[in-house]
This record gives sequence, structure tokens and C-alpha cells, in this order.
Amino acid sequence: MAVPKKKTSKSKRDMRRSHDSLTPAGMSVCPQCNELKPPHRACPECGTYKGKEVTGSEE
Repeated sequence: MAVPKKKTSKSKRDMRRSHDSLTPAGMSVCPQCNELKPPHRACPECGTYKGKEVTGSEE
């Protein structure tokens, strides 16, 4: 069985883990109301997607 010969230092361990951090989700600007929204999603503020009304009252 493979066993490490020496203890991995905190520095080496943390350098290896440096790329494991999460990146914040990207946001885009709604062209209708200029609010931030997730890309490729309907705007939660005005309910439009690609210039068309997609959410609202279904009455």
C-alpha cells in the first residue's frame, strides 16, 4: 500500500488547494430595467427574456 514518506507541510497542502475555491456566479444586466440577473434566465424584476414578456399574470 502506498504511504507518504514525509508529512505534507501546511504550505504545500494549501498551495495544492488554492484552485479549489468557488468563483462567484456571473451576472448580466437586463436590457429592459437595467437590473442584475443571472445569464440566460428571465429577469426576476420585470419578467422579460430577450425583449419578450415571459412571466406575469396568467389571467
